[in-house]
Amino acid sequence: MTDTVLDRFLRYVVIDTQSDPASSTQPTTEKQKDLGQVLVAELLEIGLSDAHLDEHGYVYATIPANTDKSVPVICFCSHMDTAPDFTGKNVKPQMVKAYAGGDIQLPGDPSRVIRVSEHPELKNQIGNDIVTTDGTTLLGADDKAGLAEIMTAAQVLVDNREIKHGPIKILFTPDEEVGRGVNKVDLEKLGADFAYTMDGETAGHIEDETFSADSVDIVITGVAIHPGFAKDRMENAIKIAGAIIDRLPKEIAPEATEGRHGFIHPTGVAGSMEKTAISLIIRDFTNEGLTEKEAMLEAIVKDVMKAYPGSTYDFDVKEQYRNMKVVLDRHPEIVENAVEAVRRAGMTPVRGSIRGGTDGSRLSFMGLPCPNIFAGGHAFHSPLEWISRQDMEKAVRTIVELAKVWEERA
Repeated sequence: MTDTVLDRFLRYVVIDTQSDPASSTQPTTEKQKDLGQVLVAELLEIGLSDAHLDEHGYVYATIPANTDKSVPVICFCSHMDTAPDFTGKNVKPQMVKAYAGGDIQLPGDPSRVIRVSEHPELKNQIGNDIVTTDGTTLLGADDKAGLAEIMTAAQVLVDNREIKHGPIKILFTPDEEVGRGVNKVDLEKLGADFAYTMDGETAGHIEDETFSADSVDIVITGVAIHPGFAKDRMENAIKIAGAIIDRLPKEIAPEATEGRHGFIHPTGVAGSMEKTAISLIIRDFTNEGLTEKEAMLEAIVKDVMKAYPGSTYDFDVKEQYRNMKVVLDRHPEIVENAVEAVRRAGMTPVRGSIRGGTDGSRLSFMGLPCPNIFAGGHAFHSPLEWISRQDMEKAVRTIVELAKVWEERA
């Protein structure tokens, strides 16, 4: 076993850890524990004697302090699962060494091409070693890059006692991609004051703001009757659902928004003539924006239903996560220390917002303030996913520098 960040990453991505939103268990797929066991074995080999995998699929470990100072306990966190959006089975990572520029055609499916026009960050990767898929699976850089970076940084800190740091906790979670990444986490056992998810994108970026997020489930109960006798009597729930979806404002869909603009997004439709369910997600950077969009959506439903007097609907809103900036603004030193660490690691820090969420969103509201630091991956959840070795190495340096900054400023 070798321990460079690239070696670790290539080991991890070939382990299938896709989570399952339809499952009610925790973890949602037992195969996530396969990677968890590998990580625990490597943590024990590094010398972290308390490393273990619990029954819910969480990996916990501690790097003991090597300073006499009283330093806040910080945690580095990444998730083990890959997204259900695209298959993560039989991943065959490909290496483009010393990338010379231009589009990258993927050998397993030549119709899939990572185009510079669609991935402008490639222009900053000239000379770097780029890892891609073969085009038939996702890669899993989201978030196995984060795992590899934290593991490698842990090895650096343990092997170099002259690097002074406070107590550092490691947390690897299951089921982040299906919104359940911290459902069963034991924060008392973890024992951290602050945390960082290594789950971002471009090198140098730090994110202290996320969407706020809700899900909406609409169930339409129509009037079912034999189609031969349906004149003026049938009210087809499938068609009612279609009318609702057709009325959604096209300008507030994911494909029409960017920056700080939120959206309404249907994610699934299932049912029959009698009963049909529509699943949607609502995203906005403010709670007020969420409320407005949910009111707009229900107004559309009510208006459509006027044409179907015999039919009824249920409209169920569930909170998913909230914008972590509300919490992080109370602890400015968390992000300020990360900014300094990125600078010391040789990059220009860029603070930004995530058009999505991380485990850190919910951890922040559970009492563990937790911004997000870049892991280096791009084109997440797709067969075009890619990452460079050099950006993963920059993330490792950032973690090490961040440990040093907290000790120096204690």
